[in-house]
Amino acid sequence: MTEPSLRDRAVQLYDAFTHEHRDRRTLLRQMTALAGSTIAAEALIAGIAASPAAAAIVDAADQRLDVGMRSGTQAGQPARAYHAAPKGYAKTAAKRGTVLVVHENRGLTPHIQDVARRIALAGFVAIAPDLLASQGGTPADEDKARELIGTVDYDLALAQARGFADAARTMPRVTGKVGMIGFCWGGAFVNRMAIAGGIDAGVSYYGPAPAAAEAPKVNTPLMLHYAGTDARVAQTGEPWVAALKAAGKPVEAFTYPGVDHAFNNDTSAARYNKPAADLAWSRTIAFLNRHLHA
Repeated sequence: MTEPSLRDRAVQLYDAFTHEHRDRRTLLRQMTALAGSTIAAEALIAGIAASPAAAAIVDAADQRLDVGMRSGTQAGQPARAYHAAPKGYAKTAAKRGTVLVVHENRGLTPHIQDVARRIALAGFVAIAPDLLASQGGTPADEDKARELIGTVDYDLALAQARGFADAARTMPRVTGKVGMIGFCWGGAFVNRMAIAGGIDAGVSYYGPAPAAAEAPKVNTPLMLHYAGTDARVAQTGEPWVAALKAAGKPVEAFTYPGVDHAFNNDTSAARYNKPAADLAWSRTIAFLNRHLHA
């Protein structure tokens, strides 16, 4: 994958597969036509797809953290979430802001759990809901997870997220402020949550945006990260940012030139861009500190 045109076309095909509900046989046929052989096509796909076996940036056994999965109900339906927090934070003097971490269209994967641990190491209490819990939970098969995402009861998902946020405000040694960070499908969810209310700050990574007419309903400070080559998301993201600014809403938007959709996902070798991811992350943590710890 050294030729930019080949790489870019391969990323576009994979993006269409994951976001436009195309089948895997079509993807393999298209990639084979592009790469010249089935073996080369499989190699292209493997480099672009997120790898469940990729090493975590923050190990699940990191002794600086308390982590675990918790189950219960929210909005009258089964709910579960991965929790991560600085070890012993409830016994310290400093109060912590809480951050809900919303997954991509593949559900609550090990990667999203890793992101929650990174948030916790930055000094927050992190809660990563599995918004497929009411459908039995995130399956191991990512294609199946994407099918389930397409059938999510969005009103229920918003209600459950609101329930997690409300519960988080009453936990010991917290500031009572709750932020949300989401990626791809989760980034779109952050925008919808900012309209629905219930959070104190929102960070969306390459999330498709609502209709621009919805912008006046937003009363949540937003930080929006976009990938420079992501034309699909830009179609909604650009008018959304313009509408938020025209409505006088508190929004910070950044586009990272030359990077692909999912540039923050370090488990996708072809799309991950460390300089852009690091810059976006530093901006995100500063934003969350400003709104949840001030």
